Amino acid sequence: MESVGDPMEGPSTERAFEGEPIQPWTEQITVRSMVVSILLGTILSSVAMNLVFMSGIVPSLNIPASMLSLFVLKSWTSMLQRFDVFHQPFTRQENTIIQTCVTACAAMVSSGGFGSFMLSMSRRAAEQTKTGRGDINVSAPSLGQLIVFYFLISFVGLFAIVPMRKTMIIGQRLTYATGTATAHLINSFHTPQGAQQAKRQVSLLLKSVVGSLSWDIFQWFYTGGPNCGLAAIPTFGLKAYQTGFYFNFSATYTGIGIICPTLTNFSMLAGSILSSAVVVPYIDSKKGVWYNAAYKESSMKGIYGYKMLISIAMMLGDGIFQLLVISFKTMSDLHRKQQKLANTANVFRNIDTIKRPGLSFDDRRRTQLFLRDNIPCIYAIAGYTILATVSTITIPHIYSQIKYQHIIVAYILSPLLAFCNAYGTGITDLNLHTQYAKIVILIFGFWMTIAKGGVIGSLVICAIMTSIIATAADFMQDLQTGYLTLTSPRSMFIAQAIGTVIGCIINPVIFWVFYNIYLTDAEGSYPAPFARVYRALAVVGAGGANTLPKYSIAFSVPFFIVAIAMGALKEVATHKDWRIQHWIPSAVAISVAFLVPPIIPIDMCVGSLILLAWRSIDTEHAKLLAPVLASGLICGEGIFAIPFSLLGIYKIHPPMCIRFLASETNEKLDTFLKKKAL
Repeated sequence: MESVGDPMEGPSTERAFEGEPIQPWTEQITVRSMVVSILLGTILSSVAMNLVFMSGIVPSLNIPASMLSLFVLKSWTSMLQRFDVFHQPFTRQENTIIQTCVTACAAMVSSGGFGSFMLSMSRRAAEQTKTGRGDINVSAPSLGQLIVFYFLISFVGLFAIVPMRKTMIIGQRLTYATGTATAHLINSFHTPQGAQQAKRQVSLLLKSVVGSLSWDIFQWFYTGGPNCGLAAIPTFGLKAYQTGFYFNFSATYTGIGIICPTLTNFSMLAGSILSSAVVVPYIDSKKGVWYNAAYKESSMKGIYGYKMLISIAMMLGDGIFQLLVISFKTMSDLHRKQQKLANTANVFRNIDTIKRPGLSFDDRRRTQLFLRDNIPCIYAIAGYTILATVSTITIPHIYSQIKYQHIIVAYILSPLLAFCNAYGTGITDLNLHTQYAKIVILIFGFWMTIAKGGVIGSLVICAIMTSIIATAADFMQDLQTGYLTLTSPRSMFIAQAIGTVIGCIINPVIFWVFYNIYLTDAEGSYPAPFARVYRALAVVGAGGANTLPKYSIAFSVPFFIVAIAMGALKEVATHKDWRIQHWIPSAVAISVAFLVPPIIPIDMCVGSLILLAWRSIDTEHAKLLAPVLASGLICGEGIFAIPFSLLGIYKIHPPMCIRFLASETNEKLDTFLKKKAL
């Protein structure tokens, strides 16, 4: 047996595991893996829900899920071993099952639209945007309704993509970079050489989680009033603080900044500067001309309305361009492979004599297992048809604005869009379900019209189709992870389904906690910016553009064009391998900055600076440990999000307040207090 691999084939991962038996798919899913999945699914769903209500930005949770599952089960098995209790070894297949189950649960927060299109149906979103406030275009969510609705729509996407799994992973050899990276991480955990490395990563993960959680608890005691606490330090001066430019010591967004590309973080910062220093002052100069001077800056009829339309225009411009580019790449890739096969067939008349490229030992072993535990296509087609039929019959009774024909068309189109998104994700590692969502809202809103409830109707259809489109791409990422870790596709499918069941129960409950805080949030702690975005999109699609601020659509058109131009320049620069490709900002990142306070991109840029400094000192350790540190920072603060929300619901207030004032204001306050004391 060779530990490294055949020199003719290159280094081998699977030879390190050659002596380990592969459990049948029925034994890869264990009771302990499901218990851990429920625990971690709850934690990461809380983290994700906190993020969508704060900024709408949710990073990939695949690697944090892998790290946390390793930490929990390694700790559990070590404790049992210390007390001489028999236990099954923790395998990479079980690690993959937990990761799949947890990410299926947590990913529903984003793909299910809890902080975007689902929240935008509420009356508060209608009041905030001053659009479509009639009862027919408002739907107040209830906990039971949400659970039933997500059970109806969340499983269809699993069946939509199953027939294409062999084509994409075995036939086309698509990369699915996130799934591949997660698999390499899991494989490294379970090799003898990776055991020591995993111990260091787990140790840092534990320290960062505890540190982040402790810091949040400590800060809470000093937030007994508006603008109080250590998170309200005017880092760059009081004038900058008044416009939202300060560092608020958020562990979550510092961690996200470490994970997200540096260019994305600084693009958001550039967007905040553009919004605060250029766009807002210009629109403010038109007060009383373009819009009523009595409107507040946060009003949809005032400055915020213009900012939102600019953000939507840039998102749509970049999204449409990306969809066109990925569609072209997908068709080009398929055509190139078909042409190659045709050329080979012309040389060899007998198809059996075609010389196929030899597979490595790793590929042979992985392909054999992947094809052995096959999921028959007839089951997938039957499952999709049955679930779609039940959903079509039931959903109109939940949302009366929806008619049967709307849902039927949605379920006919969804598999095609799911395939396009999953294939594009395999090539670019970009899940563009949010871009498809915006187009779906505009099309179905136009079909339904605002007078017939087109705002709610288009948002519900968006939820149905986005769930299928996003789930297909996410499941393919997980199947790629399973392929590279020798985890059976059948057990992966069941793990994905179990994770979805957990998500359909846990996520609405967590959402309900945050939603009640959102309804009474006077301080703007949970602005949920994308709820307004999707509400405005639905109103525009349904024909309610006359409710938007004057000249807002015309003012946003140049930004739409700029977003397309930036995307085109990026594609050309990448194709030509120009150095400038690494410096072209992201249009989507800039657009998001128009909706979130500047403190978020500042925190994320601090995370980038930490990573850059770490890399300059020790590149190897930064590459190994930076994602672990970021995961711990995000999870620690996310764990405190639910207790923090419950404290607010039950009116338990912090005992102290720290506030920073100008010297003149402080002198006046001291004088007032002295007089008060007398």
